[in-house]
Parts: sequence; structure tokens; C-alpha cells
Amino acid sequence: MHRKPQQFGSDNYAGICPEALAAMLEANSRSAAAYGEDPWTGRATDAFRTLFETDCEVFFVFNGTAANSLALAALCQSYHGIICAANAHVETDECGAPEFFSNGAKILTAPTLNGKLTPAAIEALATSRGDIHFPKPEVVSITQATETGRVYSRDEVSAISMLCRRLGLKLHMDGARFANACATLDCAPADLSWRVGVDVLCFGGAKNGLGLGEAVIFFDHALARDFGYRCKQAGQLASKMRFLSAPWLGLLESGAWLRNARHGNLCARGLSEKIQGLPDVSLMFPVEANAVFLKAPAAVLDVLRTKGWRFYTFIGGAARFMFAWDADPAVVDALASDIVEASRAQDW
Repeated sequence: MHRKPQQFGSDNYAGICPEALAAMLEANSRSAAAYGEDPWTGRATDAFRTLFETDCEVFFVFNGTAANSLALAALCQSYHGIICAANAHVETDECGAPEFFSNGAKILTAPTLNGKLTPAAIEALATSRGDIHFPKPEVVSITQATETGRVYSRDEVSAISMLCRRLGLKLHMDGARFANACATLDCAPADLSWRVGVDVLCFGGAKNGLGLGEAVIFFDHALARDFGYRCKQAGQLASKMRFLSAPWLGLLESGAWLRNARHGNLCARGLSEKIQGLPDVSLMFPVEANAVFLKAPAAVLDVLRTKGWRFYTFIGGAARFMFAWDADPAVVDALASDIVEASRAQDW
């Protein structure tokens, strides 16, 4: 097996981008007050308010599981239901954390063709039962971009939000790749969040250039009541908070958050274009963000593994490749060449 200079099995493989690292090093230049009382945390909070063009509540946590699970727990009671897509991360990859932190709220899954929830699917599930023996639907959770790499348009989020308002539901957005969605749609973060009715956004940092850390952003202050206590109880209140918040300053103030996302998206599109037309390799989903899902015969995937490429096949058996801020176009080209070679060898 050949050693590869870079792998694209996950955008979590990437290191810390220079802007975030420089901001962390600057925060390390002297001592500072603990538990978020430092100047970097205040500046980062204000930077989010500037970015989203609104007075929002911002909390910094260590990872996406905590961000999503604690946010959902803040939106519902133990007897409530959380509606999401059947392959949403909060359902398939959080080890029951949303249920745990909400003391038992039940996740209600809706089938989807491409990972996107639709108003019709939400309404069917939310209105399927109204008796006291079934969890009362309270929250809708959508993933932006989805687990299948699809991006919700502003109109799609708005349509879901309007339904939520009509049914009395709150809207949570798992934005682990929110930056990639903004880059794809070329729109302001506000236009893809609170302006289209999102109540709470979990803005992903680890996949956007941070070493670790996510931001939980409440656009409705009332929903953030006592959220700080919830973070503390869950072990998510960092004593040296500046090392979680300062890297966000590097991303937000420099604009790197958007540049990083655009680069990842561009590399994903580049790979998809280079393998077009192969007889036995195709895209399982359109490439809309920084993910490429390739359908190929098992023999082709085996050849790629033999050549040293790492990838996951947990969604429909397709090989998933993810591209982050540090994706090297030359290595992307090498991957494309190996896919072409493996496909042609199979065709012979």
C-alpha cells in the first residue's frame, strides 16, 4: 500500500488553518481571566453578531455532539419529539446524546431521498398522531450541508420554517458545514439562518479550520435562558475559554471561514469533473458542497484502497471523499487519476 501525502476520508483530518492558529498563539501570549471573562471571548462573540447582522447569544463548546445535543435539549422537554432526516447526524452518529441531554426526548425520523427534509415529510410526521401516548413534536432539526452533501437553498429553509411556525415547532440547524453552504449559495450567513426562520444554529468550526470547537448561536434570546448552566453541567464550560474562542476570531475577522469553505467546495467539484464519463463510476448525489460520493464496483474501490486511499462507505455503499481548507489540488488530481485508472482496469 502506498503512503499518501494527504487523505480525504473526512474533513476532520485537516489541521488548524494559519489564521486560527495565529489567533490562538496570540491568546497564549499572556494570562487572562477564566471561564469566558477574557477579551478574546468577548470579541469573538461580537464578531459573530457582526457576521450575522443581529444581536444573538453565542456559546462556545468543544465539539459538534455537544453543540447539537445541548442546543436540542434547550429547545424541548423530555416528553417532546425531535423531527429530523433518517440519516441526520443527530440520529445516526451522536450515540444517543440528544436523548441523553434532553432527559429522554425522542428523535422522530423522516425518510428522505437525498438527505433533505421537506415540509411535506415534516408535516406528515408532526401530525401523524396527536394523542398523549406519543411524544409531542417540538423541534425540527435540519443539517446544512446534509450528510449526503446536499445544500438547502434559502427558499427551502424558509418553507420549512414557515411550516414550523404554523405547527408551533422550533427550528434547529446542525451547521457542521454551514460555511460550505454559505459558499455554495454565495449568500450572507444571516440570509441562511435567522432571516429564514432558524431559531438556533450550531456553527461548525472543526471542519472549517479550527482544531476543535463549535459555536451555538441562539437568534431568540429567550431560548438561550440558562444555557450557560447547561454547558457547565455537561462539562462544556472551558476554564481557559480563550483557547476555544480566539481561533474563531482568526476565522471571522480575516474572512478565512468563507475562503476555507470555498476551497473545499472547489476541490470537491474538481474531483467530480475529472471523473465524469467513466462507464462504471458515477456520483450518488450532486456535488453541492465539499463532499463527493462515488458509486463504483467493489473491485474499483478495492483498487483504491490498495493504492492507499482512505474513505468511508456508510451511506449506500458509495465512497465518500471530503475536502477541507488544506486540500492540496495536486493530491486531488492524484486521487482522480487513480480513480480513472482503477475504472479503466475494471472495464478491460
